Amino acid sequence: MRAVLQRVQRGSVSVGRETLAEIREGLVILLGVGPGDDETVAHNLAEKIAKMRIFPDDEGKMNLSLLDTGGEALVIPQFTLYADTGRGHRPSFTNAGPPEIAKPLSGYFADCLRGLGISTGEGEFGAHMVVEIINDGPVTISIEM
Repeated sequence: MRAVLQRVQRGSVSVGRETLAEIREGLVILLGVGPGDDETVAHNLAEKIAKMRIFPDDEGKMNLSLLDTGGEALVIPQFTLYADTGRGHRPSFTNAGPPEIAKPLSGYFADCLRGLGISTGEGEFGAHMVVEIINDGPVTISIEM
């Protein structure tokens, strides 16, 4: 799994004219699923992200986690994180997990965050989404498991 974390003041995701989810301070998580990923990988990644100390403490030092701050999460399924740009000018996405694996794992990942007590919204797998991100810092971190 690959994830790009954006620490945000707020974020939202819409499909068409419908807003699917909105969050205040927390993380927008762009999530890519690979073909070999499973529930163990998804659970471990959710725990790592929930405990990652990337929020400022009283001294402005990145010392607090999403769990410490009570922040929210917004999970956006994004197969394009597995783009292969090695040849030509058109990316290939053959390294991304197939929808029958990626869709349920994306939902399971979000459920793992909820299980840790994090209020979590989700985008819609396979849909054309509009994601609004008000980056805070900016802080952007990529993780691969």
